[in-house]
Amino acid sequence: MKRLALLKTLLEREQKRRDEQMAAVRAAVANAETQQQQAEGLATYRTDYCRKWSAQFQQAATIEILRSYQGFLSRLDQAITQQQSVLEHAHRMVEAHRQRLVQREIRVATVERLIQRREAMLAKVADRRDQKNLDELAQRLATARAHAGF
Repeated sequence: MKRLALLKTLLEREQKRRDEQMAAVRAAVANAETQQQQAEGLATYRTDYCRKWSAQFQQAATIEILRSYQGFLSRLDQAITQQQSVLEHAHRMVEAHRQRLVQREIRVATVERLIQRREAMLAKVADRRDQKNLDELAQRLATARAHAGF
């Protein structure tokens, strides 16, 4: 019985760890979504920026403005590349957290199976004990009847 209580305590602990890991997965997914939105925002901004200046350059622009445009565009491209790296890292973190969640779920399921087996074994032992007690009682009654008949 003490073993069963220990297994149930272990189950509670594993369920808590699993729940914490679920929260970590949700946080990682939320972070990845935020990073995705930022990447999309940068890409949209770059497209809009190019479109705006493309129209401006059709009229006329000095070489200084053109260099400034190209310099800013270069920095914007670097920011986009960096954001893509951050996004890829966020996706890897989501996958890592999901894998840990699967491991936690396996541990919970394993402990649940151990508890079920332990309960089944205890029930079987109790059934045997009850059957033995009934057999002994029947034997005593049969002996008492046999002695009463004499």
